[in-house]
Amino acid sequence: MTLMVPNECGHDLPTDRPLTVDDLADTPDDGRRYELVDGRLDVSPAPVSMHSLIDSRLTIHLGITAPDGYRVLTGPGVNFNAERTHHRVPDLAVIRDEDFESPYLTRPPLLAVEIVSPESVLRDNHTKRREYAEFGIESYWIISPSPDKTGLIELRLEDGRYIETTQVFGEAVFETDLPFPVRLVPHWLTADGPWREHIAGE
Repeated sequence: MTLMVPNECGHDLPTDRPLTVDDLADTPDDGRRYELVDGRLDVSPAPVSMHSLIDSRLTIHLGITAPDGYRVLTGPGVNFNAERTHHRVPDLAVIRDEDFESPYLTRPPLLAVEIVSPESVLRDNHTKRREYAEFGIESYWIISPSPDKTGLIELRLEDGRYIETTQVFGEAVFETDLPFPVRLVPHWLTADGPWREHIAGE
């Protein structure tokens, strides 16, 4: 959904021009995620606890697995154009050390990950899938939480489009070599118990 929202001082964001990342400083600090699409604000609800659980476990696992020269980032802002009017915040991203920038990334991450919520199904599976492919993000994971069988879809960029290469659920082992060799059992992103011992399928 695209919204115009008041900032913390009660003033509306500009409506007479495309918004840029500079305008995001005037959005409320309310836990929601504020992104930009062609200068328009795109707002997502604050993450729920299951989303945060998956995010933290995956960040820990990829951080331990990543070789030297890679960085695992939670919720990095990414500017998709020089005008800074298209700005996305993937739930998680992996980049090379040399691609790290502050305050926002401007080069495509090697991997972007989105954790699906009921409100983000269309955005994650269609809108961001198209945008991430056009931006040149080599690998895109979509994680679907479920009490029974948490799922993971891996998409890889081929000729400017994403091709689904892997889909795993529950206790099946997901293996990939992008952005580096990783083994992952989706079940242990959400399950109670000794997840650190089992998340790599060992």
